[in-house]
Amino acid sequence: MARYTGPVCKLCRREGQKLFLKGQKCYTEKCPVERRGYPPGQHGPAQARRRKQSDYALQLREKQKVKRIYGLQERQFRNLFRKAAERAGITGENLLVSLETRLDNVIFRLGFASSRNQARQLVRHRHVEVNGRVVDIPSYQVKSGDDIAVRAKAKDLATVQGSLESRTRPDVSQWLVLDEKARVGRVLREPTRDDITLAVQEQLIVELYSK
Repeated sequence: MARYTGPVCKLCRREGQKLFLKGQKCYTEKCPVERRGYPPGQHGPAQARRRKQSDYALQLREKQKVKRIYGLQERQFRNLFRKAAERAGITGENLLVSLETRLDNVIFRLGFASSRNQARQLVRHRHVEVNGRVVDIPSYQVKSGDDIAVRAKAKDLATVQGSLESRTRPDVSQWLVLDEKARVGRVLREPTRDDITLAVQEQLIVELYSK
């Protein structure tokens, strides 16, 4: 499946805020979005001067922002939304919970990786186990009671060690618990909307896909 391999700071500038796509570097370095607070490209400054956006533009930008934060392609994101809409409850919250419980995101939340992209690589390279079984699918949905561990041969990887030692990595969420020494995390429960601290308006995404 195709994935974006270009400069991630360009994506942050397009959304007008830090998306923390470079992991540790976003915390320790001054991001281009702070130096050039307008979208990339020839017409970027002109777009920044526009005072009002249409409802569709606001909905589209919110969808693109969430999609880029979690590193999904359009088809993946749309399929996840469809499943969220079929579940009981509030569709927007269901969508965010589904995104949060992806294996690559859980690896990132536990601090085994400094970014979701790095977490995706750990999973793809078979460095991660779920309940003692190797899982190499980043989109795998974890459930309450699942144990997520870094495999024995990967526990001392520089990427894992560096991320865990970082003082600026995100705190472990309340729905997760981490045994840092053993490199094992557990899913205590399904996250709620209050556990998801991202500044996103999921209702705009629901409105966009409901047209």
